[in-house]
Amino acid sequence: MDVLIQIVASGLTLGAMYAVATVGLSLVYGSLNMLNMAHGALLTLGGYICYAAITHAGFHPAFALIAAALVCALAGLLIYLGAALPLLRAENFETNIFIATIGIGAVIENLMLKAFGPYPIPQPLAVAGHVVVGNVHVPLQNLFILGVALALMAAVAFMLQRTRMGRAIRATSMNRDAAQLMGVRVGRVYAQVLALSGALAAVSGVMISSIATLTPVMGGDPMLKAFIICIVAGLGNVYGAVVAAVALGLLEAATQYLLGVRWSFATLLLLVILVLIWRPYGLFGRQQVVRL
Repeated sequence: MDVLIQIVASGLTLGAMYAVATVGLSLVYGSLNMLNMAHGALLTLGGYICYAAITHAGFHPAFALIAAALVCALAGLLIYLGAALPLLRAENFETNIFIATIGIGAVIENLMLKAFGPYPIPQPLAVAGHVVVGNVHVPLQNLFILGVALALMAAVAFMLQRTRMGRAIRATSMNRDAAQLMGVRVGRVYAQVLALSGALAAVSGVMISSIATLTPVMGGDPMLKAFIICIVAGLGNVYGAVVAAVALGLLEAATQYLLGVRWSFATLLLLVILVLIWRPYGLFGRQQVVRL
């Protein structure tokens, strides 16, 4: 029972961090049909902005987290204005923006390297203490991460279902041309989605760095796992991405305990292969039929 409690606690923490990162990616792909390869760099940027706000500017940790989200939201908006918008009406948009965001991500990571150096830095936003469940000491930091993730997921779900902005995002994701004919300003939706994705990436980066450490390349692994979760859930399916993130977090924690850390990523890749063979459009995705 103690082992099960430890696996569930670790798995839910991993799943919460992955869910926040994955929802941003899924929103962008669902709305723009765009794979944002700078997403991992935005995670890194958010972690460093929070660190700098607390350490150098003396911000309260809560305000530092908000500052990181705002800066990365602005970065997401700049990615739309500087890269996505000019390429949107060109041929091969998906390929071109894929390459462009790789370059943007590399620029952000090198800026972090220049500003903060290559050495790992501890994230000062941390909650000390623990609670005892059975014979297992569960850190309060894990519960904090889980609580923040649940609050964010609830806020995103409310926004998508109950607000005018959310309805516009869902309409654009379903059918961009029909949404335009109904008066939806698609360009504004794209900008809002990329800004929201950047803010979510910042929070995910802060949470990840609060358990690990800050490095200029820390966003690569979470972004890759977020892509895996998107594929398993079905690209563009936001709610499926949350469920898949929690499930894969639990799977990763169980694999690390049973087989060792080095097998966790291989297990996730094996799962992706099996899902692509069984359901190429993802567990929660819908098969698209093209009539000729």
